[in-house]
Amino acid sequence: MMKAVVVHHPGGVEALAMGVRPKPQPGPRELLVRVAATALNRADLLQREGKYPPPVGASDILGLELAGTVEATGAEVRRWNPGDRVFGLLAGGGYAEYALLHEDLAMAIPEELSFEEAAALPEAFLTAYQALYWLGEMQPGERVLVHAGASGVGTAAIQLARAAGAHPLVTASAAKHGRCRSLGAALTIDYRSEDFAARVREATGGRGADLILDFIGAPYFTRNLRTLAVDGRLVLLATMGGAELEGLDLRLLFKKRAKVVASTLRNRSLEYKIRLTKELAPLLRFLLEEGRVRPVIDAVFDWEDVAEAHRRMEANRNVGKIVLRVQGA
Repeated sequence: MMKAVVVHHPGGVEALAMGVRPKPQPGPRELLVRVAATALNRADLLQREGKYPPPVGASDILGLELAGTVEATGAEVRRWNPGDRVFGLLAGGGYAEYALLHEDLAMAIPEELSFEEAAALPEAFLTAYQALYWLGEMQPGERVLVHAGASGVGTAAIQLARAAGAHPLVTASAAKHGRCRSLGAALTIDYRSEDFAARVREATGGRGADLILDFIGAPYFTRNLRTLAVDGRLVLLATMGGAELEGLDLRLLFKKRAKVVASTLRNRSLEYKIRLTKELAPLLRFLLEEGRVRPVIDAVFDWEDVAEAHRRMEANRNVGKIVLRVQGA
């Protein structure tokens, strides 16, 4: 048996509690990882509320990423050994003493990183990389507008765009602008008091943004299209502000020759996640070694204080990732 954070019933933070679950057993190509740290994602909050069930076959324990030490390996695993420090993406199960990680989703933790720092990397950087490169077709020199620029994915996208020679423009509350600029944002826009479409057009000489990453959804959709450059791409990653759209003038899409793509990562196939991990892993290691990207940690909570961690994310107070340190790891 093992300790884990359990959700007694869908609801608010009061539904979270420490409990006991069976210790998982690794399949032929899986690693049993003793979890040292995990990190929060918006999906955790939605799942806690009963609005985002885990994919079929995935653990119903919260937690989409981990960092820890390999405890045991499946019979067919050859790349990893007990004692190896690894981090990686999960479909669920991170808020526990032990979790299963497919061997091809595991990445080695660089010696210079702590477990807490490593836990802040997988979901943010894999999601940002997928959005920028695979879906957004980002090119050097382009203007990339990143909404929710101070979020975990947002801070990763700023750094990856800057490292690629693109120019990240971000929306965030004014108090978070300094941190965004320190990560490489070329322009910061206060979404509460400024019109981001006007600011972007002004900053780009009327051209607009070549690529937009959006987590807000319906309230921003028309303004996003007005902000796009001709032949621009809009990548939708969430609908935090609402999902239903009224009054859309489809002529805007034709005027901009816009490409609109919507995507999640959690429900992608294992094969897709493996390809994405294998493509990002060497680049991420190189950029970390060069000091061109870094984990952005807002706060580290003991996992027994998980309710407070969830409250902080719900209040939108974080800049970067909120990490949970797992006891006994």
